[in-house]
Amino acid sequence: MAIDLCNKSPAALAEGNAGSWGKALAGSGAPPVLLEDLGTERRDALNFSYRTTLSNVDPRFVAGDPAAWASDFGYALDRVAVRLDNRANAALLDEALCHPDPAMREQALFEYADRDHPDAIELLTQAVEEDVNRQVRWDALWAIEKLGGAGAVAALQRFLSDSDPEIAEWARLFIGELQTGDPAFDERSSRFTEGRTFDETIFLLIHCDLYVRLDESNQHWGKISLAPQGLARIYGQAHACPNVATRERQLVIAKTIDGLHADGSTHIDNYLFRGFTERTHRDRGNFFFESLVPRTFFKSGHADDPSAGVRRANIGFTRYGTWYLEPEFAVREAPAIRYVRGRFSGWGYVNLARVAGKPLEEILLPGNGVLSTLHDDEVGPMTNAFILGTFKGKLNDWDADGHIDLNSRDVYSTVDGEIDSNMDGIPDKPGLTCCDWTGQQAI
Repeated sequence: MAIDLCNKSPAALAEGNAGSWGKALAGSGAPPVLLEDLGTERRDALNFSYRTTLSNVDPRFVAGDPAAWASDFGYALDRVAVRLDNRANAALLDEALCHPDPAMREQALFEYADRDHPDAIELLTQAVEEDVNRQVRWDALWAIEKLGGAGAVAALQRFLSDSDPEIAEWARLFIGELQTGDPAFDERSSRFTEGRTFDETIFLLIHCDLYVRLDESNQHWGKISLAPQGLARIYGQAHACPNVATRERQLVIAKTIDGLHADGSTHIDNYLFRGFTERTHRDRGNFFFESLVPRTFFKSGHADDPSAGVRRANIGFTRYGTWYLEPEFAVREAPAIRYVRGRFSGWGYVNLARVAGKPLEEILLPGNGVLSTLHDDEVGPMTNAFILGTFKGKLNDWDADGHIDLNSRDVYSTVDGEIDSNMDGIPDKPGLTCCDWTGQQAI
């Protein structure tokens, strides 16, 4: 979340700092979007954004009642939290380009961008150009979008013709969002895989900040910012799994973690979300969903490690945002969701004694952080982290056959979130939505 506040001060938004939009559009081959061509909502949003750049007042107060614009707990925490990643800037620059682990390279990129350095877009652009890991590349593109401004558009335009079609489409998508608020896509066709539980399996990019309460006074807070691959390593790689018939009221988020179980098996962790979707526009849906699932809470702060005791508790999470339909991709005689974006929040527990003084390589480990709740007599007092972040996901061509895959990703869940290890639509054990830790121990 905090990286989204970078490059947004009045000084940074001034043209002399942010660069010329004319230069950003030069050579794009596309004419600028005219104000009169925008709909009423987009014109209002653009007008609001413009007015916020004219004042030294916090932009959240410009629109009126601060109860609506300043009641953001994450924003308040970000202003006072100290960074728990205390690496020097020079170390981040080196690790962002040279660390052998792609997740650590990406973590350094996002941490550097989160510090709001003026050369952050330059570093991210270099990573997209040079890194051999495609996820580092498209996650770095996302970080460029988060920084925003004309300089970000100019950087993204460099990758519109990238040899990797997913990199090119992510660049196109992010430029569309920065210029109009809506994503843009290429013209590839799609392919549907019959016999799957879900109509779509959308690989999610998730970035978050963990704001950790450091003592009982509530006056000292720390921040750990997790890039997408680092977050996936700890908490699991997530896929959004909608079915056309139910997508406006429920959704499964299916997660897997590799390297957690001692026997080498994949850890499966599924969440059934339910909520409302607003559908006044034919091409999109605005949603607010919640999940409440039973989980084993590990008091050690590490999944599968019962050494400090365990407690069964119901874990809650919220996610809200917008999905966009693609009329050219038909699923069950309806347009498929091609892209989703939004925010999420929840609670967690970070065992500070367990991570204190350790290098980041020994912190970003599978299961080395657990989700939590405030609504339990034992777990509630241990809960010390507010988790706030953003997510994006689009359909990709995973097998490089030139067709975008709608539902080819392997996810181990029934339509109700129960574990389905052979993907036959039947739960391994009715009601079980997460691996049973009693048969596993952490590595």
